[in-house]
Amino acid sequence: MSDELYRGLPKNLPPHPGLDPNVDHAPIRKQILTPSEERLALQNALRYFDSEHHSTLSKEFLEELRTYGRIYMHRFRPNIEIHARSIHDYPAKSVQAAGIMLMIDNNLDPRVAQFPNELITYGGNGAVFQNWAQYLLVMNYLSVMTDEQTLVMYSGHPLGLFPSNKDAPRVVVTNGMMIPNYSTTTDYERLNAMGVTQYGQMTAGSYMYIGPQGIVHGTTITLMNAARMKFGVSSDSDLGGLCFVTSGLGGMSGAQAKAAVIAGAACIVAESNPIAAEKRHQQGWVEHLAYDVDEAIDEMLSASEKKIGTSIGYVGNIVDLWERIVERDIFIHLGSDQTSLHNPFQGGYFPAGLSFEDSQKLMHEEPEEFKGLVQASLRRHVAAVNKCVDKGMFFWDYGNAFLLESGRAGADVFLQEGVYRYPSYVEDIMGPLCFDRGFGPFRWVCASGLDADLKETDRIAEEILSQMHADEVDADVKQQIQDNLRWIREADEHQLVVGSKARILYADEQGRTRIASAMNKAIADGRITAPIILGRDHHDVSGTDSPYRETANIRDGSKWTADMSVHNFVGDAMRGATWVSLHNGGGVGWGEVSNGGFGMVIDGSADSERRLQSMLHWDVTNGVARRAWARNSGAITSIERAMDINPNLRVTVPEVVDDDLLDELLGGDRNA
Repeated sequence: MSDELYRGLPKNLPPHPGLDPNVDHAPIRKQILTPSEERLALQNALRYFDSEHHSTLSKEFLEELRTYGRIYMHRFRPNIEIHARSIHDYPAKSVQAAGIMLMIDNNLDPRVAQFPNELITYGGNGAVFQNWAQYLLVMNYLSVMTDEQTLVMYSGHPLGLFPSNKDAPRVVVTNGMMIPNYSTTTDYERLNAMGVTQYGQMTAGSYMYIGPQGIVHGTTITLMNAARMKFGVSSDSDLGGLCFVTSGLGGMSGAQAKAAVIAGAACIVAESNPIAAEKRHQQGWVEHLAYDVDEAIDEMLSASEKKIGTSIGYVGNIVDLWERIVERDIFIHLGSDQTSLHNPFQGGYFPAGLSFEDSQKLMHEEPEEFKGLVQASLRRHVAAVNKCVDKGMFFWDYGNAFLLESGRAGADVFLQEGVYRYPSYVEDIMGPLCFDRGFGPFRWVCASGLDADLKETDRIAEEILSQMHADEVDADVKQQIQDNLRWIREADEHQLVVGSKARILYADEQGRTRIASAMNKAIADGRITAPIILGRDHHDVSGTDSPYRETANIRDGSKWTADMSVHNFVGDAMRGATWVSLHNGGGVGWGEVSNGGFGMVIDGSADSERRLQSMLHWDVTNGVARRAWARNSGAITSIERAMDINPNLRVTVPEVVDDDLLDELLGGDRNA
């Protein structure tokens, strides 16, 4: 492989590659900068390059800024295919650094990334870097760094390599960290256009995205538990006969469609962008495409009647689909939405009544008119959903800011002031059943790129989970293990891998630690041929403070604070993580959430064993302890079990106040 990619910025200007016509491209961002800010944006971009090139590049970057609303530096996009290679193919002095290079390339693989030319991995604006100069510099830094240096990343910009030590993280990442008093959405958009901050989403800007698989698993678990809770589906049965309607095949991939099929439901996913829908169909994430709304509905009903799991991608607007379901008086069991409403007016949601092309044009030419149409569409969207719910459908917010933005649009989503009609899926499902008990999305990547290594890790995980299932006595925990045991046994046949050879399952601290330790031993024994990269989604027990999603079932008032995610980030760094990240923003949008994440390279050594035992324990237990302190009963049980297992763990456990005492003292409504 050519080492050109790892030399940093070229001394001579490469030819401009143009935009790749074979990939989807980011929406044009609105023009937001004043003339003086536009000047500053150019100064900021040009400081990466020798002054002899400023005359040429200044004109080019100004054109990008005025055409796209951002400076991407398309000229510097590499002319070689970007994808996760074997860790051995990266010219690095540090194995840990090579693992990070692999993960970065996976995030920008056109098969994985939503808008690869614009360095956006998913969610409409979840960026790995702001521009291609940053990518080239980072790959150069990682190729030359040693295990006694740390690369510091400021919102996509590599500040540089700094002396540290072998126990320090190799990379420390922050994204979107703005001063609170200067952090309106408009402030963020302006500073993003100026090239000084970015939205890293949850796992894009921290190099931990593994393609749709991660979302598939969480969605599968959610669907299964929703059906058990609301429709009495047994724990060992699938969802055959149930109908599921939702939207979004682009920003969050085809996860919902694949999850529905795995769970056994008949599903329609609406998608406004034909390119996104066709891409997911070609990749096998959605089984059928329908361009007519009645055709899509009829196909779903036919599959439901036969109790066959199927996925139909309706290429059209979700509002048209819901309204047609109402007109035809069709009963839907489960409903949700997974459009990128954290970014509602910049391509995350398209209004009913406009074609995709007309929406794209209006978005940047008449942004206020576009905003009004989006909000009108959300009001119609909610009105149709409400009618389906009145008939018995279970609808939940998928943590994509659907309820938040619908409420801001004046839609009928409130029971009373500040109280939504519908729960976040974390409130009802994932919070009490998973996060409070320490279960969340543990993932790993086989750095060799070999299927054989992935199969061996699947076997190891199955073996560990089988042992834990046999030993477990807590019924709730046993169900979690059983669901994930079924998942790992079936994972290979569902062809979930896109990009790197990765896998995900939900596990608690004991499960994660035992699986990771067994993999580390397998590397040492030669049963796995190369290091394993451990990680998780930020959508987890400890990593994220998000009042409308991850911490939606925290009811002691602290869901509006961000201590947990910050401590998660710092604690992982001091306990052996290979890299750590802290983001302002995540799945529900910039400014709405704080995310702490990590990655860890294990190589079969005793040092890896020491690191994983220390860090994985903290990474989970931090969140369980906080949830216990919030008086969540499942978390209290879990943290007491954790203290019994580890005598070095001593956690402050709450005393629960008798509500009758407070009623007598205060009177009134307990929920007021």
